[in-house]
Amino acid sequence: MSVPPSPTGRRDGWQDTDDADDSRPFKVLSRQEAQALAAASPSVSPWKVVVVQVLVGVVVALCAGLWGGQVRHVLSALYGAWVVVVPAAWVAWKLSRRRGGSTPALSVVSFMLWEVGKIAFSVAMLGAAPWVVPDLSWPALLVALVMCLKVYWVALKWRGPKMS
Repeated sequence: MSVPPSPTGRRDGWQDTDDADDSRPFKVLSRQEAQALAAASPSVSPWKVVVVQVLVGVVVALCAGLWGGQVRHVLSALYGAWVVVVPAAWVAWKLSRRRGGSTPALSVVSFMLWEVGKIAFSVAMLGAAPWVVPDLSWPALLVALVMCLKVYWVALKWRGPKMS
């Protein structure tokens, strides 16, 4: 289906212009096909991600202690990991408590609200860092924080090969 030009000679940006999509009809999956698709792309438990974030945080803190040679580097790195792990565990706990009868739209809105809360919680924890960690090392804190955040990208790879 080709999009006719408007009276001004320009195409309407809101209409579909890709003719290739029109040739592919929507296919309803059978139960077996849906199960095969679900088996090919398993979900990753949020608790597995949190546990790996804890392990990464501890490793980064140990490396910071070896590299910096001071306890303040270890404590700063641990707090950096804590800024990621505690809000992530909070959201994982909240979202894992399933309520029956929830609609998909309500689930998406709930997820988005908890994610906004997680970000606000993390920002508050970062703001409190100078008062919580004596003699704070911002580089150690930020390296641990970034390394723990990178676990989310690794978790995408745990899902397995992408289906075509």
